[in-house]
Amino acid sequence: MAGTISRGVRAPIIREGDDIVTIVVDSVLDAARQDGFAIHDRDVIAVTEAVVARADGNYCTTDHIAKDVQNKLGDTVGVVFPILSRNRFAICLRGIARGAKKVVVLLSYPADEEGNHLVDEDVLLDSGINPYSKTLTEAEFIALFGEPKHTFTGVNYVEYYRSLIEEEGAEAKILFANDPTAILPYAQNIICANIHERERTKKRLLKAGAKKAITLCDIMNESVDGSGYQPDYGLLGSNKATENTIKLFPKNAQAVAEAIQAEFIARTGIHVEAMVYGDGAFKDPVGKIWELADPVVSPGYTSGLNGLPNELKLKYLADNDFKGLSGLELREAITQRIREKNASLKGQMVSQGTTPRRLTDLIGSLCDLTSGSGDKGTPIVLVQNYFNNYADA
Repeated sequence: MAGTISRGVRAPIIREGDDIVTIVVDSVLDAARQDGFAIHDRDVIAVTEAVVARADGNYCTTDHIAKDVQNKLGDTVGVVFPILSRNRFAICLRGIARGAKKVVVLLSYPADEEGNHLVDEDVLLDSGINPYSKTLTEAEFIALFGEPKHTFTGVNYVEYYRSLIEEEGAEAKILFANDPTAILPYAQNIICANIHERERTKKRLLKAGAKKAITLCDIMNESVDGSGYQPDYGLLGSNKATENTIKLFPKNAQAVAEAIQAEFIARTGIHVEAMVYGDGAFKDPVGKIWELADPVVSPGYTSGLNGLPNELKLKYLADNDFKGLSGLELREAITQRIREKNASLKGQMVSQGTTPRRLTDLIGSLCDLTSGSGDKGTPIVLVQNYFNNYADA
């Protein structure tokens, strides 16, 4: 009778140099023995990117960032559309400021790309300001909207980001606009600091005449003085470790996922799938925060997790094709339809309302919600029966 099951699995506190593959496999097998459950083919073993990067020692410091920024952008640096986050971006900004003499920050409003609001949307509407055409100085923004404090954290990010820059000895200027080119009168060498729209922002700036425009992917994408690095995403997906140290997104996620699968098969004969996951991809309806500050949900996964779901909508079948049936007859009719479904249901009405997202995004979101980001102590998640359906019952 059980459908999809998501189990948080506890693990030791993982340190740099630990064998993450062995720890993951041991932890899952220990959990199965202690709690008395079986593991089956196509169950998914997922491990959070944080412990994968920690085991690999994939760290850098604000000094490493400063050196990279100075070498790539020079003394005056523009930072366009950063997210408002103490954990995700503030320490990156500290490193950027350490490597520059002047930092111009352009904040989007009323909210950043992740949905962190500087001003309530209704307040903005009542002000008569068009955020798509109007550029505001810091003084103008405060005169219109007051001191902005984050809904959940209570942090005034305008003040906080300014203080970080000035603490590093750089001059700070903060502007508010939704047109990235609004920064060009103040800075010509730009970091496009948004996450999912970064390439579009970069393209617009270069087209408008920016001398240089790079993304956060281009900072710490190579080792600086022996530091860690992330070749594909640079500073994207990083998290604050200490006041001067950043844990980067793992650079070995694909190898780790494949090694977990291989080790599990070798020890048990069970063909599991495996993945490394970060932020899930979902939106908080109250705080309006889009929970995807990582560049992707999963930076590494086994081949069996490629693709999208191919599912029939059971309530559609029950209300339409088989509305005259009930009980065992209805069950058998729906079961048979599932077994006969096409390899691809794309565009067919019978699949309407199913979730058109990649499997790795769906499973990664489930894992992120299961493990949480606090003190649960379950950086490993075992997802079972995900690929089963009503016909398998």
